[in-house]
Amino acid sequence: MSRRVVVTGMSVVTALGCETPEFWDKLCAGKSGVSHLERFDCSEFKVHFGGELKDFDPCDCLPPREVKRLDRFVQFAMYGAFKAIRQSGMDFTQGDSYRYGVITGSGIGGLHEIEEQHCVLFDRGPNRVSPFMIPKLMVNAASGNISVFWGLRGPNSAVATACASASNAIGDAFKLIQHDQADVMVTGGSEAAITPMGLSGFARMGALSTRNEDPQRASRPFDRDRDGFVMAEGAGMVVLEEYEHARQRGAEILAEVLGYGMSADGNHMTAPDPEGRGATRAMQCALRDADLDTSRIDYINAHGTSTPLGDKAETTAIKTVFNSHAKKISVSSTKSQLGHLLGASGGVEFVVSVLSLLNHVMPPTINLDNPDPDCDLDYVPNEARERRLQHVMSNSFGFGGHNACLVLGRAP
Repeated sequence: MSRRVVVTGMSVVTALGCETPEFWDKLCAGKSGVSHLERFDCSEFKVHFGGELKDFDPCDCLPPREVKRLDRFVQFAMYGAFKAIRQSGMDFTQGDSYRYGVITGSGIGGLHEIEEQHCVLFDRGPNRVSPFMIPKLMVNAASGNISVFWGLRGPNSAVATACASASNAIGDAFKLIQHDQADVMVTGGSEAAITPMGLSGFARMGALSTRNEDPQRASRPFDRDRDGFVMAEGAGMVVLEEYEHARQRGAEILAEVLGYGMSADGNHMTAPDPEGRGATRAMQCALRDADLDTSRIDYINAHGTSTPLGDKAETTAIKTVFNSHAKKISVSSTKSQLGHLLGASGGVEFVVSVLSLLNHVMPPTINLDNPDPDCDLDYVPNEARERRLQHVMSNSFGFGGHNACLVLGRAP
């Protein structure tokens, strides 16, 4: 059995905004959410900036008592789930709770809690470590808490495939509905890795841009002068639903999920396959799953992290998959404005893809001032562009060689 799957709710939690209309307006205006970090003193670090949420208050949606028991990455996921479920109009107290499930993705999980309790252990001793530590830091804490809070008793899991986590989570949820294992799935990804350990770890790898003097221009995918990605935090959450289930309850359908592909590079733990062979395979699998010819894709929301190797490999993969049509596709990286939300990035970019379909607008790749000769596609440089969109693709590639690709179409 293969059933149609649609999007009926969505939300973002980002440094550029936590309300979808505000977020979309800023994105299309080419605004950047990157700024100097304020949550901790990073004066001795190599990097002083990121896509940090400065005024985030989870108590806007969640009970204060509940919030205290949640790591920051779970707060993001719960907040996002609340907004996405509210938009969907889904009442989970009605119907069969075993047909409602949740899958979330996170590349790292509760890093805030790990660092905080590590300090407690060495400063105050083992008997002062919080009894909530383990339930707070687990990667599955987001999916577990969403399940408990809304009483979702259907399929429940958590995905940890680095920066492909959210896209894998959405793809897995799509397949569960498609194959009649669930009717509704809450899915997406969240990440909160802007901590002293997280920032220093990625900086020591040499993965991050060090443009401390000009943070908003630091993330520059496909630009010749790119020097690494910009860390960010937040969440992107969606409600996926079987088409007839959504139609019968009168839900507004935002888009349709058509295809999902995944693969591995099998090449290196942090560097992509230079020929983009894993990314190529994931895109080809997603197109085959969607039963679409390459000529049907109008826009690609690229992984585009602003790393020297990654952007070139993705460009190579797109040209391999789409051949002569590659030059006709518009490709943009919203990480130029948001920074890289790691395991949450695919969730936010899935929402961006839905918004692009709804509005027939492609957000820009900002800071693309000096195009890399090896990156020679249409990256929608610096200004949003209108275009009649029917089908779009969203790419996510992660450390460990994880590749995920999703294909969406306009609402049926």
